[in-house]
Amino acid sequence: MARVCDVCNKGLQFGNTKSHSNRKARRSWAPNIKRVRAIVDGSHKTVNVCTRCLRSGKVEKSI
Repeated sequence: MARVCDVCNKGLQFGNTKSHSNRKARRSWAPNIKRVRAIVDGSHKTVNVCTRCLRSGKVEKSI
C-alpha cells in the first residue's frame, strides 16, 4: 500500500533527527493512512485516507 492520501496527496516527509550530542541523521515521517470504504462519485470505493481528512469531514464514509 502506498503511503499517500487519496484526498490530499499527503505522503512521506523527510528531515533530520538530531540527538542531544548534535549528531544529525536523515529520517522520514509517514502519515497516518487508513483504508476506508467511502462514497466517491456516487459509488462505494475503498480509498486510502489520512486521519486528518477523515477528522475534518473531507470524506463521506459509506455505511
